[in-house]
Amino acid sequence: MPLTGKWLHGVGSRKTAVARVYMKPGKGHWEINGREIQDYFPGERLVKACEEPLKITRNEGKFDLKVNVRGGGLSGQADAIKLAVARVLVKSDPGLKEELRKFGLLTRDPRMVERKKYGQPKARKRFQFSKR
Repeated sequence: MPLTGKWLHGVGSRKTAVARVYMKPGKGHWEINGREIQDYFPGERLVKACEEPLKITRNEGKFDLKVNVRGGGLSGQADAIKLAVARVLVKSDPGLKEELRKFGLLTRDPRMVERKKYGQPKARKRFQFSKR
């Protein structure tokens, strides 16, 4: 699918994953990093998470989506795609903003992995303490 015509663009992120979504009117075809959505995400849960903004706004099967996603794991990538799709839907129709906001789909989840501290095996885990 070449990026020509009236493609709308949106960006979403979650943890360390960043998704760029290009959307245009079509038949509901999804392409994520050059693969079908069912081929890219192994479980149905992650596919449903990506499609949630379209389902809530009753736009399933009305748009073709091309997605580039990098970084993170599959769960973070699915949430990044969900945010990007919600943002691009608002670009296409600003009237959908309230409906998407009500379900919390336009809010970027700020939680990140806590950094590892020196002298410890992980961020919070400690080496065993010995009094003697």
